[in-house]
Amino acid sequence: MLLPVDVTLGIVLVLLLAAAAGIAAFASLGRSRQIVFAGLRAAVQLAVVSSLIGWVVHAVAPTFAFIALMFGVAVWTAGRRLTDNRTWRWVAVPIGVGVVPVVAVLLLTGLVPVRGVALIPVTGILIGGALTATVLGGRRALDELATRNGEVEAAMALGFLDREARLEIARPAASDALLPGLDQTRTVGLVTLPGAFVGMLLGGASPVQAGAVQLFVLVALMAVQAAAVATVLELVARGRLHRGAAGWASGSTER
Repeated sequence: MLLPVDVTLGIVLVLLLAAAAGIAAFASLGRSRQIVFAGLRAAVQLAVVSSLIGWVVHAVAPTFAFIALMFGVAVWTAGRRLTDNRTWRWVAVPIGVGVVPVVAVLLLTGLVPVRGVALIPVTGILIGGALTATVLGGRRALDELATRNGEVEAAMALGFLDREARLEIARPAASDALLPGLDQTRTVGLVTLPGAFVGMLLGGASPVQAGAVQLFVLVALMAVQAAAVATVLELVARGRLHRGAAGWASGSTER
């Protein structure tokens, strides 16, 4: 067993969480409470999931219900990170566009069987990657447009359509959301050994099998994240996803 579930583990977790919150407070990062809350929430959620997962993975209906729950939570989390108005619901589109086709291909080709024990962790990894890419890409795009709004208006004065003007400004910033996934893929095996690789080894798989699974996960994640970033950028450019009660000053639809 890699980590024995005992009192020692609990004490170390508490100390690490306190250290994370303390460092954030000392450096005035303004996230101390969020760090503590995230850690406590993760503990509760994992405790619940750990108690239910044994039942869920043995039946198709509960498996897909659990996946739908993961998707819904991802949409809510990403949406509220991007905006506090009703347009947050549009976040379902980039996450879905990224995840659904990849999962469909995996199921149709038989690479991932329709069994909860395989489908839930793979889909969870992909949904998590889409969530991260959507939040990073969307926030960078919205922040850039807010900061450089004058340039957007200048471009429209020169004859650019609303969408085109926003894309010119937001695209370079939003594309940065792909960098974490790219760096992870470039350095895999040299800097880090990601969870899928380690998990396969601990489960008794050969190093070759573990490497193949990890490569599959990384490539699939790049596809999911590229689709998510491209889609959220398009939604921002078209004014479907925006901040503020009234949307963009120039209107929320393309001229």
